[in-house]
Amino acid sequence: MTGAVDHRTVLVPEGLAGERVDAAIARMFGVSRSRAAELVSEGHVHVDGAQVAKSHRVHPGTTLDVTIPSLADPLEVVPQIVEGIRIIHDDDSIVVIDKPVGVAVHPSPGWRGPTVVGHLVAAGFRIATSGASERQGIVQRLDVGTSGVMVITKSEHGYSILKNAFRHRTVDKTYHALVQGHPDPFEGTIDAPIGRHPGADHKFAVLADGRPSVTHYKTLEAHRFASLLEVHLETGRTHQIRVHMAALKHPCVADLHYGADPVLAQRLGLRRQWLHAVRLGFVHPDSGEHVEFESPYPDDLAAALEIIRDAH
Repeated sequence: MTGAVDHRTVLVPEGLAGERVDAAIARMFGVSRSRAAELVSEGHVHVDGAQVAKSHRVHPGTTLDVTIPSLADPLEVVPQIVEGIRIIHDDDSIVVIDKPVGVAVHPSPGWRGPTVVGHLVAAGFRIATSGASERQGIVQRLDVGTSGVMVITKSEHGYSILKNAFRHRTVDKTYHALVQGHPDPFEGTIDAPIGRHPGADHKFAVLADGRPSVTHYKTLEAHRFASLLEVHLETGRTHQIRVHMAALKHPCVADLHYGADPVLAQRLGLRRQWLHAVRLGFVHPDSGEHVEFESPYPDDLAAALEIIRDAH
């Protein structure tokens, strides 16, 4: 919420005698019934000077005081320096960062935490590309719960070139994933369409009518409880690696959202899926040369991997 923009004091008219206070507010002030109920529960409504519950019945002639704060725009870019974001490379056209876990790429409805876009604004980076203000320069995304290397474009030229590169799958996106068990075969391709999970919000699944999704993987290390995979994405669907590995019955370690073992996650001290964007390679939009950037494992993933390596 931002500062209050509207404060009204009215006498309850005869026509609303006996109405619940939330219904009375909705009818008098033109807000939805649910918004009126929110105002009551948040303490913005007083009847004859006293706070009331939303089920309170109003009577003619009583004084109704209502403060209606403006709702914050969920897409507003809030400048905020985010601890842990590391600048890997910066030039006139692009900025390459190492994104920590717990940071969204850009603002979205329902997300109130830090964002990459907000950090770049606060840090003084000038991003001048077309599109919605909260998504300027964004040509790729990493989940809030996924860390690693990503590129943001600073110029319209860079935006156009790299957006096309991602669209035409000429960008080399390499991830490392620690998954439960041992995928068979040790190296392979998962070609399975992905769509929104029909029974769960914020979740995706392999579905016959989903969007084409292709994941290539190979095993780097096989341990008693888990395998470290190198993963190359041909497509870039939301949660793609997590969904595909879960579909193989080898979910990313500690990915409780997609069926990982919570006991193993606790043993490793992990509070998010073991998945990291380690490398990103593409043709630089200005020089035309192939460039490649890398991100080391964050401390939590590195520590968990060492425990897995030491398990006998």
